[in-house]
Amino acid sequence: MIASMSTNRIPHDWEEGRRLRGWELHQQGWSQTRIAEALGVHQGTVSRWIARGTAGGVEALYTRSAPGATARLSDEQKQQLLALLKQGAEAHGFLGDVWTQARIAKLIKQHFGVTYHRDHIGRLLRSLGWSLQQPQHQASQRDDDAIARWRDQTWPELKKRPATKTAHSSL
Repeated sequence: MIASMSTNRIPHDWEEGRRLRGWELHQQGWSQTRIAEALGVHQGTVSRWIARGTAGGVEALYTRSAPGATARLSDEQKQQLLALLKQGAEAHGFLGDVWTQARIAKLIKQHFGVTYHRDHIGRLLRSLGWSLQQPQHQASQRDDDAIARWRDQTWPELKKRPATKTAHSSL
């Protein structure tokens, strides 16, 4: 991607690059109609770009990420949460030492008075450097050799059908 001529900044995405190019063309004296035709956009779009650029300079044409909601937990509380999680689920009264999103949401509510929906706990954990773990779908006591023996020896015996009947049904 080529840096814009009016700035030394490389465009964040193609849409930003197109806005910056439109602004450059406007600065060079191109009409809105010519800019719109050259960039394949509606003339009203070019008009909005020029209005933004005129009001706020070239920086107003940069892509801005949405700020999002303010964090519900402070950085200090997040570090406390990590310490609580490292203690294990059983240390906080849960049966079994497994953290689920619902359990973590409950822990946050109890310790910090902040409500999180369990479906959003994963994003919080990833921001703290933790990853979600998928439960095992096979028992840890599984014996693959015993299963193979049963499948190869016992199952065929159970599956055998009795010999065909010689007598005919009365129906």
